[in-house]
Amino acid sequence: MVGLSPNEARPSWGVARYLQSQGIRVIPVNPGHAGSTILDEQVYASLADIPADAGVQMVDIFRRSEAVGPIVDEALAHMPDLKVIWLQLGVRDDAAASRARERGVEMIQDRCPKIEFPRHI
Repeated sequence: MVGLSPNEARPSWGVARYLQSQGIRVIPVNPGHAGSTILDEQVYASLADIPADAGVQMVDIFRRSEAVGPIVDEALAHMPDLKVIWLQLGVRDDAAASRARERGVEMIQDRCPKIEFPRHI
């Protein structure tokens, strides 16, 4: 999860905790907290810093729309197991979505897995 905050009042923390409760490992990416832990997971400064053998299949982005393009490009370059990228509520980047889809990665924009997952369970 890119932009995961250690602050329990922040939406990113709540979504990460929900995903963990569903059995999904959440690897925090937040350069301001790299080297520390959030929700008992080591925080990385960037997606590229996550070990390749972590097998990351989903990236959830809690950043502004303007920041999405480079994050998507980094995920596509460094995550061979990547299957889906989520952009949180209010976040869109159609050009980045097109690049992801061209690489066979599903990109979900302006949606939250904490809201969407229960609808499909």
